[in-house]
Amino acid sequence: MNAPRRVGVVGAGQMGSGIAQVCAQAGLPVVLRDLDEAALARGLQAIGSSLDRMVAKGRIDGEAREAALSRIVTTLQSAALADCDIVIEAATENEPLKARIFTELAGAVPADTILASNTSSISLTRLAAAVPGPQRMIGMHFMNPVPVMPLVEIIRARQTAQGTYDAVEALTRTLGKTPVEVHNSPGFVSNRVLIPMINEAAFCLHEGVAGAEEIDSVMRLGMNHPMGPLALADLIGIDTVLAIMRVLQEGFADSKYRPCPLLVEMVDAGHLGRKSGRGFYEYPAKT
Repeated sequence: MNAPRRVGVVGAGQMGSGIAQVCAQAGLPVVLRDLDEAALARGLQAIGSSLDRMVAKGRIDGEAREAALSRIVTTLQSAALADCDIVIEAATENEPLKARIFTELAGAVPADTILASNTSSISLTRLAAAVPGPQRMIGMHFMNPVPVMPLVEIIRARQTAQGTYDAVEALTRTLGKTPVEVHNSPGFVSNRVLIPMINEAAFCLHEGVAGAEEIDSVMRLGMNHPMGPLALADLIGIDTVLAIMRVLQEGFADSKYRPCPLLVEMVDAGHLGRKSGRGFYEYPAKT
């Protein structure tokens, strides 16, 4: 099966806008959908700012920037995705929400349109079970920030057809990314390894073993991580980290995946990391 040539993206947040950007930079027309114009405007602004940084660093020129932006159209309607070969969902990490989105998409696009989820932990098999033609369902987990990180985890649902996988693998390579195949399991590979590490770092802080900067320094300087786990949690979003820990806890029924109470407390307080201005660190608003 050939790589999809026209891409729909549902969700214009941090991940969705990044996915739309890399697709547009690869020369593919993109339809970016969200629920309101303000969200779409923020998504386009984020894409423009990201492209500006690439121009400033000499990675692309101004002409390439404008060409990429010209390939992205925005919409509030699922019906506008009907001509897409693949639709990639990049909504909040919430299973009922994602299931509703795919139910709606299934009624708006042709039966052979590939449906992909950027979920970082939720069962693709369960999502596929609610979709007519579940063989077209697949996971396409981009890393954050999407324009920078080379990996895409491609997750097979139990129902995923080989042709669906082949098309998505080809698309991933078209985007200049490296596809890695994994099978459906809570957290897949990336977050089954990463998120418990962040959770354990939060426990170290919660129990007073060390301060946030000290914990992050140990992992950066001692383990050669480019970013400490608590700073990374702020980048990911502490609400997302907590949601993934709960998926792991439920999926494996193992106490080792118990979320740190500090994560729960921070989410309850609205201290979600960079996007809220405060998490393990504080992020003053830009003027």
